[in-house]
Amino acid sequence: MEGFNPAEHSIITKYKKTLFHKFIGAVKDYRLISKGDKIAVCISGGKDSMLLAKLMQELSRHGDYPFEMEFIVMDPGYHPLNRQKIIDNAALLGIPIRIFDTDIFSSVEHIEKNPCYLCARMRRGHLYKQAQLLGCNKIALGHHFDDVIETILMGMLYGAQVQTMMPRIKSTNFEGMELIRPMYYIREKDIISWKNYHHLEFLQCACRFTEENAGLDGTGSSKRLEIKHLIAELKKTNPQVEYNIFRSVERVNLSTIIGYYLEGEEHHFLERFDQAGEGNEE
Repeated sequence: MEGFNPAEHSIITKYKKTLFHKFIGAVKDYRLISKGDKIAVCISGGKDSMLLAKLMQELSRHGDYPFEMEFIVMDPGYHPLNRQKIIDNAALLGIPIRIFDTDIFSSVEHIEKNPCYLCARMRRGHLYKQAQLLGCNKIALGHHFDDVIETILMGMLYGAQVQTMMPRIKSTNFEGMELIRPMYYIREKDIISWKNYHHLEFLQCACRFTEENAGLDGTGSSKRLEIKHLIAELKKTNPQVEYNIFRSVERVNLSTIIGYYLEGEEHHFLERFDQAGEGNEE
């Protein structure tokens, strides 16, 4: 069949249940895409963003309402071989990418404290700006279920706060823009299964900091990797631990929380304690 792409076709056949159905589930549950949207699908060159691009293409073909897309690749200073790898994979998968250049890697090269955090902030700003220039009202990122639960635990164990990676966010710096995460329900193991089944090779994190400190395979020490290992250990005795972590931020009982922030304002349980009626003792 002319133009037949096995990696593309398997998304709605072999991996329909684990990839496409979960993708559609998040889009519907969180109302991520509306009729008339123009969405900048942000591609880093890794497995997650490449799959996101294919899922968005499938939704555009088979969905119930029209929307537009731009597939944008920000080059923050990649090695030429990494840049070419993204171009080659996009051509292989039939993704019409637009590449724009920045000097982010050079800007954070000599930052010793939290270079990854600063890099991520700068990347996000450049993506919003480029998307806006292309007339988009949303940017789509390839974060998945495992990213979400790891972020929850990282916030608790290393940031001393309860928070999550939201499925959609309105930008505070770019008026009318919104960030969406359509792969919110998709498990990383299923992305890896799709990638390996088709013998696809994507970039890991291709930044200079990662290459120097984690090795070229991107598997070095990091807080996120520590959390991955912790979850894997917990799962040995509690097979539902991943879903319990995910559900925990959907079922927050504010009456049992000491303090919380709402729209930037700090609140404490004592504010309502004296006004509350008698309750059941624990």
